[in-house]
Amino acid sequence: MKHINGGFRLSTDILEQNKKSWDKVAYHFNGKDALPSYGPFAQTEDELKLFNEIKNKKILDIGCGSGHSLRYMADKGAIELWGIDLSETQIEIARETLKDLNANLFCSPMEKDIGIPKQYFDVVYSIYAVGWTTDLAATFDLLYSYLKPGGSFIFSWDHPLYVHLRSREGQILLEGSYQEEGVVNYPNFKGEEAPVTIPTRKMSTYINELIRTGFTIEAVIESDVSSVFDSVSEEASERYYSLFKARKFPTTMIIKATR
Repeated sequence: MKHINGGFRLSTDILEQNKKSWDKVAYHFNGKDALPSYGPFAQTEDELKLFNEIKNKKILDIGCGSGHSLRYMADKGAIELWGIDLSETQIEIARETLKDLNANLFCSPMEKDIGIPKQYFDVVYSIYAVGWTTDLAATFDLLYSYLKPGGSFIFSWDHPLYVHLRSREGQILLEGSYQEEGVVNYPNFKGEEAPVTIPTRKMSTYINELIRTGFTIEAVIESDVSSVFDSVSEEASERYYSLFKARKFPTTMIIKATR
């Protein structure tokens, strides 16, 4: 892992690199990081109940991946399913996942306005995807514009401190500077030669950008371990995501806001 200071590279460079790498590793994520899950070891939607009633609602998934979150929404009675993802391979997988449904799927960066209807959706959400954006302000402005007045935006992402945590010999250590925002470069994503660049931001940056955009924040959740792991024991682990770490520090932040 390499921290790159002094600001982002050109966002187009990052997007092109990340798209190629996501196309290569997409198969690792078929059915992963999808509702009702909000993130590794975190409480699920069945526990948090952030979405309320979905029946007859118009839904937009940002970073729709393999389409399994949209499948979840269809099972809850959503009347329209829309999704965008940076990876063409992910979109192809999502089309297969949703082949028996009428889903509107688009391959595009979330930062780009591709003509998604404005003031149209009851719910916009993003499960472990919105943090990939190279332009948080532009992305939040777009997501706000897609929602009807009173509509909800719900997203989850790594807890902003989690990237700095290391587990060594049963202790949790802080590495690097939380105060210094920038990007992290991983030369090998999912163990493959697939370089990705991921922005690092403070939690206050996400919250303040939501406020600036005009959202009203309804809930900020620093995840606890889901009850499904109550009977699971685990020794100290140095893996990036581990139950050992999750029981000591939240893996995930989950925020609900309304227009």
